[in-house]
Amino acid sequence: MRLSREPRLRHLTAAALLAALFATAANAAPQAVLPARSASAEVAALGPDPRPVAPDPAAPEMFRLANGMDVLVIPDHRAPVVTHMVWYRVGAADETPGKTGLAHFLEHLMFKGTAKVAPGQFSKTVARHGGQDNAFTNYDFTAYYQAIAKDRLPLVMEMEADRMTGLKLTDKEVLPERDVVLEELRMRIENEPVAELQSAMNAKLYGGHPYGRDVIGVKSEVEKLGTEDALEFYRRFYTPNNAILIVAGDVTGAELKPLAEKYFGPVAERAPTYVRKRPPVEWPAASTRVTLHDARVQEPTWLRFYPAPSQGQAGPREAAALDMLAQILGGGTTSRLYQALVVHQKVASSVQAWYDGDNLDAGDFGVYALPRLGGDLAVAEKAIDAEIARLLKDGVTAAELERARTQLVASDVYARDTQQTMAYAYGSALMTGVSARDVFEWPDHVKAVTAEDVLAAAHKVFDGAHTVTGELLPEVKP
Repeated sequence: MRLSREPRLRHLTAAALLAALFATAANAAPQAVLPARSASAEVAALGPDPRPVAPDPAAPEMFRLANGMDVLVIPDHRAPVVTHMVWYRVGAADETPGKTGLAHFLEHLMFKGTAKVAPGQFSKTVARHGGQDNAFTNYDFTAYYQAIAKDRLPLVMEMEADRMTGLKLTDKEVLPERDVVLEELRMRIENEPVAELQSAMNAKLYGGHPYGRDVIGVKSEVEKLGTEDALEFYRRFYTPNNAILIVAGDVTGAELKPLAEKYFGPVAERAPTYVRKRPPVEWPAASTRVTLHDARVQEPTWLRFYPAPSQGQAGPREAAALDMLAQILGGGTTSRLYQALVVHQKVASSVQAWYDGDNLDAGDFGVYALPRLGGDLAVAEKAIDAEIARLLKDGVTAAELERARTQLVASDVYARDTQQTMAYAYGSALMTGVSARDVFEWPDHVKAVTAEDVLAAAHKVFDGAHTVTGELLPEVKP
């Protein structure tokens, strides 16, 4: 898994989409060089004492508290600051049918206070001590974080442990916040034509699986969520044995262990560890097309989603090859698609490809294009198909492979400069079936990818694929 990862919104504005595509990534390396390691095996081996996840002095350390809470420590001693995160193994894909949006709704409500911290005071307290905090929800996890000076780490640990089981909710706090969530839904999806297109495409790609609906939930169901719904969800999933504590920064495992035992250790297990039972993803039986016309659209947008395995399903070898494939095909201005469509044929103003494997149950491979002003989507689509066919026929060159390798490893090096990015990469990996060791050793893994690996990944994604193609067009005038 590349470290250059940030929380990725499932829906993006047209402007944000292009930037976000640079941040999507994959996993690790060829099996012949390094056997696949599962996150579940890594976690199963945890004990009460910190232990490196890889045989390297700079590797993160992991251990487990007596109450079942896992702990990961990511060293970064360049400055006396830390990023403190608590991840819960529950997300939008784990919601009760008919009550979608609960995971994200509860994320909002977690800031409404406990017996010790008044409503709205959590973030104000962090800010007063010079820190920043936030939270995010995905299909497979929900996480809360604070970036703060090292000497304030006990403060945020105490507050986070307090709200793990001490949240107090009444209609007075819950119902107005539900209106905030509904406004967020309108702003992020209903007011963004690209987001509406993605919603429709995800529904076609993933069908009846929870990945086929929006993380924020179905509007008609969110409107009915109440206080007891939130509390029931909270009591079921927010328990230390269903959580991972991640601290990145100027701290060691030996330093963090007594703090974790002091603040999180006394939090009792209050529900069984959650075991996911989801329906399998059933890919489309045939290729399909979604076309949306919108008066807010000035120039058309083209998208295509291909079925693909998640990083955890693929394993290190295949996931790394998928990441390299995305980089070679559409990972920047030197990529095949950009050179063909933008530079030479001049049928597009922008084009990108990406591998999105950071879900637990399935992933996808995507291509995005904006035609030149006044251009035709069909012409751009035909050119993209031709470049993919050429890659399948001829494979990739040694120069392309080396350039992509250099670009991906460089992005990883830069990403390690940011604690939040490191903590997010490790957290999302552990939540979706990827080991911490594979995250740490990702640069070594990608260096071992061969041209044959990339071509095999391309054939798996593109050969006979039942795709979902999206077209966003201006409103048809009578």
